[in-house]
Amino acid sequence: MKSQSYVLRILRSPRPAAFRPILRPTLQSRPCPKCGQSCLPPRRYVHTPAEDPYFESIVDNPPVLVKQNQKHGPGLIVLVLIPAIAFGLGTWQIFRLKWKTELIARFEDRILRPPLPLPPRVDPDAIKDFDYRRVYATGLLRHDQEMLIGPRVHDGKDGFLVVTPLQREGDGSTILVNRGWIPKKLKRQMDRKTGLLMGPVTVEGLLREPWKKNMFTPDNKPELGEFYFPDVEQMAKFTGSDPIWVEETMQPDLVKAYDREAAGIPIGRPAEVNLRNNHTQYIFTWYALSAATAIMFWMVVKKPPSDVARRVRQNKAW
Repeated sequence: MKSQSYVLRILRSPRPAAFRPILRPTLQSRPCPKCGQSCLPPRRYVHTPAEDPYFESIVDNPPVLVKQNQKHGPGLIVLVLIPAIAFGLGTWQIFRLKWKTELIARFEDRILRPPLPLPPRVDPDAIKDFDYRRVYATGLLRHDQEMLIGPRVHDGKDGFLVVTPLQREGDGSTILVNRGWIPKKLKRQMDRKTGLLMGPVTVEGLLREPWKKNMFTPDNKPELGEFYFPDVEQMAKFTGSDPIWVEETMQPDLVKAYDREAAGIPIGRPAEVNLRNNHTQYIFTWYALSAATAIMFWMVVKKPPSDVARRVRQNKAW
C-alpha cells in the first residue's frame, strides 16, 4: 500500500518543463482556410502544429520571388556623371593654367621695365593695360585724409594698410597711394609722428587695377573710418581723389623693414607679382578623381549580382 500511494503521488506531481507537451492555443478570430467560415471547434489547446486547424504549410502558402536580376539602382547615374564632370573640369583647368602663366609673364615683363612718370591725367579705363607697371609721382601726402585698411597680418603681426592721398604738383590732381603696412600698436598718428613725411615727396610704386570685394568681406564704413578692403571708387569719392591706385614698393630688406616699423614708417610691398598659380594641382586633382570614379563605375557594372540578391524571397502572408 505504501509503495502504491508513493507511485500515485509521483504521477500526480507536476512534471518538469522538459517533459511537458508544447501547448499552442488556436485562434477563433481567423476563418477556416477551407470553407472561409467560422466552422472550427471551440478554442482548445493542441500538442503539435498538425492538430492546429489554422496551420498552413509552405505547400499551401508557397513563397514568391521579390528580387531577381536587379543589379544596379539610381546611384549608377551619379556614378556615370562624376568622371565626366571631373574630366571636364580638369580640361578647363588646363586652359586656366595657360591663361594664368601668360598673365604672370606679362606682369613680370612690366615690372622689369624702368619706372615711368605718372601722367597728369590718367584714364581709369586704361589702367588695365598698365597693371603692375612701375610709376612714380611727386606731391604732398594728405595725412589729414589718411585711411587704414584692416586688419592685415604681416610676419604674424596684426596691423593695417595705410592709404594716403597724394596731392600732385602742378595740376593739383590727387591719387591714392597704398604706403604699406604698420603694426596695430601704431594705429594712431600721434604714436608715429616721425613716419608722417612732410613736404614734397616722390612715391614710386606699382599702378594697380581696382580691387574686387569677395562675399566674405564686410562693407566699408567711411563715415566711421572703418575700411576692410580697398574699394578704390569709394575711397576716391570719400577723399575727393581720382580713382587711381598706386602701391608703394621697397627693396626686400629685413633690417630696413625693422627700422621703418620702429620709426612708424609704413613697410611697402616688394616689386613682384604675387598672383597665385595652383592650376597644375587642380589639373592633377580633377583628372585623378575622374580616373578613380571611372574605375569604380567599371567595377560596379562588371560585377555580377550576388547569390543573396537572387535568393531573396518573401512569403505571401507569413
